[in-house]
Amino acid sequence: MPVTLDEAHELIRSAHRRADELGARVTVAVVDEGGHLQALGRMDGAPPLSAEIATHKAASVALVRRDGAELRRMQEAWPAFFTQLDRAAGRPILAGAGSMLIRRADSVLGAVAVSGGLPQHDDDCAEAGLAGLSG
Repeated sequence: MPVTLDEAHELIRSAHRRADELGARVTVAVVDEGGHLQALGRMDGAPPLSAEIATHKAASVALVRRDGAELRRMQEAWPAFFTQLDRAAGRPILAGAGSMLIRRADSVLGAVAVSGGLPQHDDDCAEAGLAGLSG
């Protein structure tokens, strides 16, 4: 079962609370297991492109079934493969900080991605969002 809309909204709220604590202005995207947008939350003052970047990062993680850090390592190891991957997927494949799978037990429910902060802030906000979802 994919992440529900209520769960997506709670994840976004938790990530935004953490961003506030860090003084960051971010956008959080939540997608289902197929990479389709479930919910998007853009904080006032978040960078203009952060919505598109967060959405593409979340979809990439969901489609490839790898967290952003692992996806980045794959991209660095096989650049020619990644040059073709976005063409095969029919959308940009972005590997970056702040993008993580949403799991329940052994199932992938979707993915979350944060954009707009420093890389470590994006990671921290995504982790806070996931923690808010599970707790």
